[in-house]
Amino acid sequence: MKSAPRPSSPSKARPWALITVLPFVAAAVVIAVVHFSVCARLPEPLATHFGGVDGQADGFTSARGFLTLTLTLLLVFGTVFGLLVRLPEPSEGTPWLIAGGYSLAAAIGLFTCGTLFANAGATDASAVRLPLWELAVTLAVALLAGALGRLLAGPAPRPSGRAAGEGPRLDLPAGTSAGWSRAISSPPIVALGILLLGAGLLVLALADWPASIGLLIGALAVLPFAAARVTVDRRGLTVTSTLLPPPLRIRHLPLDRITEATSRPIAVFREFGGWGYRIRAGGSGLVLRSGEGMVVRLTNGKEFVVTVDDAVTAVALLNTYLDRARSRKEGA
Repeated sequence: MKSAPRPSSPSKARPWALITVLPFVAAAVVIAVVHFSVCARLPEPLATHFGGVDGQADGFTSARGFLTLTLTLLLVFGTVFGLLVRLPEPSEGTPWLIAGGYSLAAAIGLFTCGTLFANAGATDASAVRLPLWELAVTLAVALLAGALGRLLAGPAPRPSGRAAGEGPRLDLPAGTSAGWSRAISSPPIVALGILLLGAGLLVLALADWPASIGLLIGALAVLPFAAARVTVDRRGLTVTSTLLPPPLRIRHLPLDRITEATSRPIAVFREFGGWGYRIRAGGSGLVLRSGEGMVVRLTNGKEFVVTVDDAVTAVALLNTYLDRARSRKEGA
């Protein structure tokens, strides 16, 4: 059977990759210039973490380590964001992804430059202060940078595909059984998981271990949902992570919990607000990309959605098993 048609990529008309990496390159250049201009007046080590209402320094890093960490983060984030917008199937969320990159690059650049200027001329790093109003300014500028990125990204692509309709059936002879299975993955989630893991390990190596815990926990929470296998057989629908042991399943729906299955194009950001395992009013789903997906209606009135190639075949087989289960129940 034919799969849902793929939307054309507007990146052919607009240089999304160049637009995406621009703020990270600009932030790296500005940080390098500022560091060069004040390096002779910097204490060793630098005050790089600030707490309390008065912004008193409570964490310190070597000047070289701080510069290396910042430039590495910009390089990694810029590379990841640049790769994400070059995916073969851009979604409606791609311009917002670009906007997020602009905000992130601006926040890193402003905080780093503010930290360098705050340390410049200090003889004792413990006396350095970074007041809260500077963080508020950084947040405001980051939001403005995000707005600029969204403006430069231009209009979002529109998903296209097969219209929703009544669930098909598979011509499966009585007394025979069949199975269907497909592997799915999400490059953005893989990249995010690797990014969190790499950043966590980098922070662990260059700073104190408490600062890396959140990043490492984030990586462990993201990576299991980056790749999965969807299976339809006489037991129902099963979704398992390819990065977890087989007994640990993302979702299993037996036939007695399903009323019908259909297929339709899924717009990830418009319908679910992002990639991954998502929960919303009226249902949940494992959505790793926009495009073809299967929608399973449950007996409790909710839906479970999973984006996967060849969803029409999976839906037809699942509906066939549902018809068989109903026939056996009515004949009992």
